[in-house]
Amino acid sequence: MKRSYLSMVVLMLLMAAAACGSPGGEGEVAGTMEPASTSEPAISTPSRGQAATPTPMRYDMATPTPQPAPPTLIPATSTPPPPSPTTVAEGAPTPEGEPATPTPAEEPEAPAPSVTDIMIEIAAGPFVMGSDEGDAEDSPARELDLPTFEIDRFEVTNADYAAFEADTGHVTFAEEQGFGTWRGMWGEGQDNHPVVMVTWHDAQAYCEWLGKRLPTEAEWEKAVRGTDGRRFPWGNEWDPDKANVKERGLRGTAAVGSFGAGASPYGVDDMVGNVWEWTADWYLPYPGNVAGDPYYGEKFRVTRGGGWFDVEAQATTFSRNAADPNKTANDDLGFRCAR
Repeated sequence: MKRSYLSMVVLMLLMAAAACGSPGGEGEVAGTMEPASTSEPAISTPSRGQAATPTPMRYDMATPTPQPAPPTLIPATSTPPPPSPTTVAEGAPTPEGEPATPTPAEEPEAPAPSVTDIMIEIAAGPFVMGSDEGDAEDSPARELDLPTFEIDRFEVTNADYAAFEADTGHVTFAEEQGFGTWRGMWGEGQDNHPVVMVTWHDAQAYCEWLGKRLPTEAEWEKAVRGTDGRRFPWGNEWDPDKANVKERGLRGTAAVGSFGAGASPYGVDDMVGNVWEWTADWYLPYPGNVAGDPYYGEKFRVTRGGGWFDVEAQATTFSRNAADPNKTANDDLGFRCAR
């Protein structure tokens, strides 16, 4: 009985094990990539070098809140509604066949150009022009009496010239020829530096765009020199720290207005150093000048002020230079306007 009882216990244990299942059976992943059911995929960690398959994500979109329909836009070309009838007094004559006189529409004013447009008024009166102490072409000194005029406080900048070209489509001579452009290495990232690589005609076109002009040589000299005949804008003693000249060592243009201590008696900035500046006049001898110069005549326009690579002699208030107005475009030559 004892053995039979044990046999029966063993038999019952075996039957219970069979009913519960064994490892590797349904409901468990045992060393295999097969899915456990047909409804949900099995997910496993891939081996090194094997790309993981992204697990698809499911997002529930919120139900949008109804919004009112936008108003119907009437195209600009649609036919306008007919005018309300006008009551005509009994017995009043009705003109027939006469076209209605349209009411003139007011044209909106064009927005002002976005440029640096700060001008300084130079009062009418006499001043000394030229010098007997400089080069032969700077002489003789004489007194001139000029009417009131205005001149730009700053040299025209790259940003200013960009606005001009964008508005007019103007292309500089240097750009046309393909040998250089004010936009390149001289203007990139330097919006507030003076524009360079412009000919006399390029400069004049800009000034005319603003209703201005290039200053005459006499206007330029009075604006830089004042009425006391000074040698430099700030006085009679040379000081390279007051202008962007060769001794200053910048070896390139500086932002306009960077040397406020070197402004002229009227407060005009950078009239010496930084860049030479075009003027309106032909390079001609002063009255009474007896020194011959092969460049005199209506071939070259006067430039003034000296540039960033010039020394004291070229940075005086009376020093003259000249350049071909048709094709001279240098990296140390710019301009300002007058009116």
